[in-house]
Amino acid sequence: MNIARQAIAAALCIAASAAAFAAYPEKPIKVIIGFPAGGPLDQHARLLADKLQTVLGQPIIIDYKPGAGGSVGAEAVAKSPADGYTLMLANTGVAVINGALYSKLPYNTLKDFTPIARTAMQPLALLVTPSLPVTNLHQFIDYARARPGQINYGSAGNGGISHLVPEMFKSATGIYMVHIPYRGSAPAFTDLMGGQVQFMAESIPQAANYHKQGKVRAIAVTSARRNPALPEVPTVIESGVKGFEVVGFYGFLAPAGTPKDVVAKLSDAFRQVLTNPEIRDRMVSQGADPAFMGSEEFAKFLVTETPRWEKAVKASGARMD
Repeated sequence: MNIARQAIAAALCIAASAAAFAAYPEKPIKVIIGFPAGGPLDQHARLLADKLQTVLGQPIIIDYKPGAGGSVGAEAVAKSPADGYTLMLANTGVAVINGALYSKLPYNTLKDFTPIARTAMQPLALLVTPSLPVTNLHQFIDYARARPGQINYGSAGNGGISHLVPEMFKSATGIYMVHIPYRGSAPAFTDLMGGQVQFMAESIPQAANYHKQGKVRAIAVTSARRNPALPEVPTVIESGVKGFEVVGFYGFLAPAGTPKDVVAKLSDAFRQVLTNPEIRDRMVSQGADPAFMGSEEFAKFLVTETPRWEKAVKASGARMD
């Protein structure tokens, strides 16, 4: 009798789980972004939201909780119920850089979240001021090596990807450049065009636009393959720096403990959205390459990326508190 009761109970649990999975989602899904509206993450979320709610059959609500480099939003998601109705859209900074920048971060990406899907990669272009007498990366490396400490590079601010990628590049090539942080990329670009700084690493759309106008010179891209927006510009690897592939990323995460069947359903929904040719084309125009990873693969990716960016932060000496 006990065995029979146990079998019935197990069957009921399986049936209940299957019913819950079939029913999910039964209400709107909230996506929290730790930055103000109108930025790159907001654009990415809105690009995916319409198709995503068609696949899932429920509205996607975008909620903004800016502050502390995205940490305020991340903490809110980490403390939300693990039921699949609250997600976070994170970038490289929120997911893998903040842990090394902030001494008292209110979340741990690898412990407090369940990865759902990586949706995009963000390659950068390496740029020089047009007045510099170099036309390719090999020439720039030789030029910089001959002038240690005389080359300044600009960034959008301390601890961001435009700061850390040049630090990785310095380590990979053995050159020495001086970091000049700005309050955003716009003033950094202005000084790059004017020659006050000689080097930058920035997102493809802006870089391609200024490059085509002759205001800056793109000498390499940091992805493994050339970028359609700059087809004539070689990769860093092509230019002779072996193994140098550094790109930012966007990905969706849920609170730790989110049921596996819910994670699987969400992950597959993102996979379906990213197969849409219109979505892929629009994503590229926003400066991001469609790059889907499911939950398990994304989790492994985060494990390998975290120490890589931590090393770059330590080398840079950047701190945010």
